[in-house]
Amino acid sequence: MSTQSALLKVMSDAARKAARGLNRDFGELSELQVSRKAPADFVSAADTKAEQTLFEALEKARPGYSFLGEERGLIEGTDKTHTWIVDPLDGTTNFLHAIPHFAINIALQREGAIVAAVTYNPITNELFWAEKGKGCFVNDKRLRVAGRKHLDEAVLGTGIPFLGHGQHARFLKELHQISQRVAGVRRFGAASLDLAYVAAGRLDGFWERDLKPWDMAAGLLMITEAGGKVTDCDGEDRVLETGHVCAANLDLHALLLEKLKAAA
Repeated sequence: MSTQSALLKVMSDAARKAARGLNRDFGELSELQVSRKAPADFVSAADTKAEQTLFEALEKARPGYSFLGEERGLIEGTDKTHTWIVDPLDGTTNFLHAIPHFAINIALQREGAIVAAVTYNPITNELFWAEKGKGCFVNDKRLRVAGRKHLDEAVLGTGIPFLGHGQHARFLKELHQISQRVAGVRRFGAASLDLAYVAAGRLDGFWERDLKPWDMAAGLLMITEAGGKVTDCDGEDRVLETGHVCAANLDLHALLLEKLKAAA
């Protein structure tokens, strides 16, 4: 068991506070106010309310930190060395269809490096959290990435491009290279939880392109702290810049990267 630091407690408390509103709204499909950001890309009033709750809680606890949120973009604070990177509702489409797989995502970036992370699924009450150099946990249980070494034993997660988003042809080439060599491929619809599941050893690896920083920032730290490896899909340490992610344990990461390059 591990006790959270004061910083992690601030982040966890903020996530749980925002979750109360999401829990109230979850399943009330006829009552939700929904608008469209882009084709097949929706934002609900629940997203907006949750982000406001997170912004207020984090600002109160750490005045002056910058805030990068999915709905409101970047708000620069007086402290230029710290930035909260927040997704108030990752898996909005799941949420809007009453599928109980979505999460609140909070990461803290200090001088360019992610140093603390929280991913919370309000429905399962699973709180994944990590702090740089101190390990990764779900609730009070220490996490490690899975130990499988061969692709034919591995179950991988991914994201599938949808209407108006991503390069469908490239994804199909990558899926062709990978799916015939692994035990299974899963698409759950919330990248933050996919990455947390890699850290927990539930998924052996994960790849996806065209993600946003708030989708990934927390999960990148969790996987690293759980003993895994994360790069972009070219093997470079530029995930937050490119939006492309390839994550697994050390053995499978190299194999997964090899198949992604073969699909290029």
